[in-house]
Amino acid sequence: MDEWVDILDAEGNPTGQSLLKSEAHRLGLYHPTVHIWCYDKNGFVLLQQRGRNKSSFPLKWDVSVAGHIGTGETISLGAVREVQEEIGVKISAELLEKIAVFKTEHQHAKNFLDREFNHTFLYHLSRQTPLQKQESEVERLEWFPLERFKQWVKTKHSDLVPNLNQRYEKVISEIESRL
Repeated sequence: MDEWVDILDAEGNPTGQSLLKSEAHRLGLYHPTVHIWCYDKNGFVLLQQRGRNKSSFPLKWDVSVAGHIGTGETISLGAVREVQEEIGVKISAELLEKIAVFKTEHQHAKNFLDREFNHTFLYHLSRQTPLQKQESEVERLEWFPLERFKQWVKTKHSDLVPNLNQRYEKVISEIESRL
């Protein structure tokens, strides 16, 4: 789905310009996104298998919820909206725990340079919470033991979205510190 996003400079500051997400990707312009990692107190992490029709990393396992921040939307409200859209859960912005902002760049295709500032959060969620995946974005949702996820990261498992290990290691470390 194409949506309007705010354009950022290389340091993550707003430029005052907004474009459709597809244009930001085509032109390789920075824009804000959110990543929300849901975990439970028993050492499980919720992963989503990306939809088969996604333009980037289809059917790869990824963060619980990820999405673009809409033009004029705050980071925390965008995170709440994305969780509701992708996994069907209403969450409280006050319970989001921001752990990092990662500057990323992925050249997916000749005309698809994805440059983002990923605002990364943890969210404690019970595994008993009913989930409703967004059919157009998510193939599957599954709770994985954190140890299995750590092994995937360590071995650069081919089913996992390729990211710098430091990003995954930061998330794992932050979850472990809360268990």
